[in-house]
Amino acid sequence: MIGTSRDGDVFTLELQRPDRRNALNTEICELLREETEKSVTDGARVIVLTGQGSAFCAGADLSGDVYADGFTDTLLEMLHTIDSVPVPVIAAINGPAIGAGSQLALAADLRVVAPEARFAIPAAKLGISVDRWTVHRLAALIGGGPARTILLGAEEVGADEALAHGLANKRGDLAVAQQWAHSIARLAPLSLQHLKMVLNDDGTQSPPPPEQLAALHAAWKSYDAQEARAARAEKRPPVFRGQ
Repeated sequence: MIGTSRDGDVFTLELQRPDRRNALNTEICELLREETEKSVTDGARVIVLTGQGSAFCAGADLSGDVYADGFTDTLLEMLHTIDSVPVPVIAAINGPAIGAGSQLALAADLRVVAPEARFAIPAAKLGISVDRWTVHRLAALIGGGPARTILLGAEEVGADEALAHGLANKRGDLAVAQQWAHSIARLAPLSLQHLKMVLNDDGTQSPPPPEQLAALHAAWKSYDAQEARAARAEKRPPVFRGQ
């Protein structure tokens, strides 16, 4: 489910689950974390992340094990690994990056977007929520106002708007991302390591207060989350109760 390739100091990791639009489950999160760590061990100076087919990552696989105990922890462990490895990570967003797909894009240091790229975090449509790291990282990248539109309004952002807000850094396809990666790979590794550490010290590293963590868990275990699952299976709009 993870394709790996190497071109000199640049390693490319590709989500390879096109039948599910590269949606994430526990297994693929664990594999991506392992391959990211292995790439660094094997000498990567820059890592490129992308998705096979027409989607970057359609989010968490809602037909899989994402509601099981432990999935959220596994997802966050993978995201924090990408966030903390001592080399730049470039996400080549070749299509939709929805929910956990947007979180994966946020974990990368740089984002290259194809015209088909779009971002959304529709947690409020699903009766669930996202962690403190995701909220703070999004706000740090694009500002509080646009972050509120995406999170509280559950609105989608296309490639042009992502570039305008600073959510994306360049326009282009995987080849453009890889070319940029080779350029960055020629820079001083220790300088990049330090700069990445400082840039990512953006309010996302501290643990959440107990009340925030309780609210997050309450959303995932709520009636509304179950209602959203049932509505999705029955192809109808959910009716939320705030319970």
